Amino acid sequence: MSMWHGVIPAITTRFNHDGSVDHGFLAEHCAWMLDAGCVGIVPLGSLGEGATLSTAEKQAILQTCVKVAGSNPVIPGIAALSTAEACQMAQIAAAEGCSGLMVLPPYLYSTDWREMQAHMSAVISATELPVMIYNNPVAYRTDFVPSQIAELAQRHANVQAVKESSTDVRRVTAIRAELGQRLEILVGVDDAIVEGIAAGAVGWIAGLVNAFPHESVELFQLAQAVTAGHGDRARLEALYAWFLPLLRLDTVPKFVQLIKLTQAMVGMGSETVRAPRLELVGAEREAAVSVIEQALARRQELWP
Repeated sequence: MSMWHGVIPAITTRFNHDGSVDHGFLAEHCAWMLDAGCVGIVPLGSLGEGATLSTAEKQAILQTCVKVAGSNPVIPGIAALSTAEACQMAQIAAAEGCSGLMVLPPYLYSTDWREMQAHMSAVISATELPVMIYNNPVAYRTDFVPSQIAELAQRHANVQAVKESSTDVRRVTAIRAELGQRLEILVGVDDAIVEGIAAGAVGWIAGLVNAFPHESVELFQLAQAVTAGHGDRARLEALYAWFLPLLRLDTVPKFVQLIKLTQAMVGMGSETVRAPRLELVGAEREAAVSVIEQALARRQELWP
């Protein structure tokens, strides 16, 4: 099976009280995800607070993930302020034994296609590793439209997949129209996973999976089965209805804090984030806690 098929957590980064990375928990967390049926790990992404990590910290995280993952792919997010830094990180990932790369546009600089194409091409060409292009115009203000994704795929043989996070599931069919089966398409927005699979996506770079791995894998597999015409639609609808209030936590600016809060409430993580992020407080935290508590209370109905 392709390395891009299935549920692949965009894993969070837990920090110790002194601000250092908690590698003991990171190893435990990776193992929990994989034991639940996830097919790989994506560290150093937006959810992993990659923008706050030093190069040395990123390298150490990759070492931990690769060691735990074994034969499962580790596909780090590659993003930086400069093209040179992104290329360097891609080469570090290759040297540490990662299986592929999730390549993002630059963190801050959003411009025209000529410059974005040059940046992406440089990073894609920095190694021979398989690449998944990450399109998230909501967060990065750079929108790789289907024709541009097709251009990159046609120019670079190692571009194998795209993580589509535009929130528009029509992009899945639009990419298929441009490229047929040339690229694997993965959903990158949690609350569009069922719709994305119905449109033709084969993978899910997931967020709430960090707190609910078994439920995420079941949801993904049910959606695939129903799309193929032999699944339990009633079970899928019930599970999705239960999960959606939680999945929507992945779609707002403070998604990192919200997902880490959810992890803490299920006993698998902590709320600690790195500045400039701050932990949720007051009415904002109370509202999130209410959503999570309601879901946990109803969990027993689906898994007696």
